[in-house]
Amino acid sequence: MSEDVVLVSRDGPVAIVTLNRPQAMNALSQALRRDLARVFRELEADEGVRAIVLTGAGTRAFTAGLDLKELGQQGLGAANAEGPDDNPVKAIEQTGKPVIGAINGVAITGGFEVALACDVLIGSENARFADTHARVGIMPGWGLSQKLSRLIGPYRARELSLSGNFLDAATAERWGLLNRVVPAEELVAAATQLAHDMATIAPGFARGYKKLINDGYELPFGQAMALEAERSTAANAKVSAAEVEAARGAVQARGRQQ
Repeated sequence: MSEDVVLVSRDGPVAIVTLNRPQAMNALSQALRRDLARVFRELEADEGVRAIVLTGAGTRAFTAGLDLKELGQQGLGAANAEGPDDNPVKAIEQTGKPVIGAINGVAITGGFEVALACDVLIGSENARFADTHARVGIMPGWGLSQKLSRLIGPYRARELSLSGNFLDAATAERWGLLNRVVPAEELVAAATQLAHDMATIAPGFARGYKKLINDGYELPFGQAMALEAERSTAANAKVSAAEVEAARGAVQARGRQQ
């Protein structure tokens, strides 16, 4: 029996999803892409799951991107696929639940795009990022050319994309690409702990807040502020003073513990 290319484990309300092709640097084969889409559909439907950690097996790679050997045999259709069964970015975007990327090794080209589909990125000291689209001769189709410049600025994005050079973990953290860097042996635990923190937020509220951040980020600032005002007014009209008072004590107690 062939080994599962996507593994799922549970830690209470947190699901840990592992890309499991370490012998191929967790390259995104067709089988892996389709299994990842299935897993994220199931996790989105599972009310017991409130947050997700996504990582790669082993210490060498988060994922090296599309399986180039397979592309050479099947053509480049996957590079511009729009459906979640072939586009892993769309697969991750199927869920409104928080997704934390635990970047355990290299995230290259399509793997870089998969990392950027996560809501938060925590890296080990082994984490490295590279955009080799230009060196392979394939234009990005999963969002890298637009997302990266918005995250780290156009000058740094052009440096990475037009050179194909690697970005190490320390620099990625300094540039704001990684939220933080932790020792490799602590990576999944750190990501899982943050996922547990997020899992304590009411699911509907977490989903709505994530969507507000994401939707607003795509708009000019003035329109984004108007969007916040519109959604805030609608949501807050449903919250009573008694509910705020009931939550106040728990918020204060948690603050004293941090």
